[in-house]
Amino acid sequence: MRIVQIIDSLEVGGAERMAVNYANSLADRIEFSGLIATRSEGLLLDHLNQKVTYSFLGKKSVLDLNAIFRLRNYLKKNKIQLIHAHSSSFFIAVLVKLTMPRIKIIWHDHYGISQDLSSRKNMALKFSSFFFLGIISVNDALKKWAQNYLNCSNTKCFPNFIIEPNASLSGFKLKGKDGYRIICVANLRPQKNHELLINGALEIHKKFPDWTFHLVGKNFNDAYSENLLKKVKELGLTEVIFFYGAVNNVQDLLPQCEIGVLTSISEGLPLAVLEYGLASLPVVATNVGEISKVIPSANEGLIIESNNLGQFVDSVQKLIEEEDVRKLFGKHLNFYVNKNFSEKSILEEYSTWLESLITFAE
Repeated sequence: MRIVQIIDSLEVGGAERMAVNYANSLADRIEFSGLIATRSEGLLLDHLNQKVTYSFLGKKSVLDLNAIFRLRNYLKKNKIQLIHAHSSSFFIAVLVKLTMPRIKIIWHDHYGISQDLSSRKNMALKFSSFFFLGIISVNDALKKWAQNYLNCSNTKCFPNFIIEPNASLSGFKLKGKDGYRIICVANLRPQKNHELLINGALEIHKKFPDWTFHLVGKNFNDAYSENLLKKVKELGLTEVIFFYGAVNNVQDLLPQCEIGVLTSISEGLPLAVLEYGLASLPVVATNVGEISKVIPSANEGLIIESNNLGQFVDSVQKLIEEEDVRKLFGKHLNFYVNKNFSEKSILEEYSTWLESLITFAE
């Protein structure tokens, strides 16, 4: 099989990391694995397997004919059978399919605001779905939405998966004292609800002044991020809460921390929690999206209600005070993530599903 992943950018984000994960994982499993970034490159380019055939389209607009022809040439040159289009990259995939009818398209839905999908409307996607061979959703809610709203009957739910890093990319050192760090890996977007984290950090700091919070994720330099930085300064927490922006070596940072948190008000299936598990970190996370499938019981971590400051503070305090509990949670989460969100099991099911779709279509 000859498959190319298409994604808008290679900035550090969940959809982008999954596009890279699929391309890298397939490189040793199929005849040809490629990856195309349409609009911009980014830090994740450093993570691409050398066996993956990469191309950058430099797309300037929605109907950029030069980019469409560059994509068409790539597909012809590499004899691509199937496009695995992630998020909004479906549109350029459909445009090129109009000139190459034999190309098949799988669309991967990574939509992160899945708490209320009733208002999610996208006519371009609805029309384009006539041309999809299949749809992958990262959680059950998105799968049901696709079945009810889009025009493709072949829908499948595949959870995100993570890949064990081959090597350290840098020796970057987090601020704060060793043994007293709490990390949150989440781009600075409103649905990640960093305000809850900041309010919680204020309360935690009063009782445990040595502990610090480390926020890793892209700063979009918008009103949301400006308000967060302003709030941290006004509360006098500039030596308690540290912002690092996007990094390409999260796997190097997690072992420097004792606790992982995620305070989102909406999620799909967040890679951050899977990464915490891979690093054996105990976790405090809100009960949104598919997080309860990663932390299914009190043995794997602590789940709190969305935007509940009291629960957040109490849960973090419990992990700070009880080191044995921290280690036990981290151990159990690591075992559960490796068992249920492994690259091997998901890629085997993915390959079987694709083969059945292609065989039926032909």
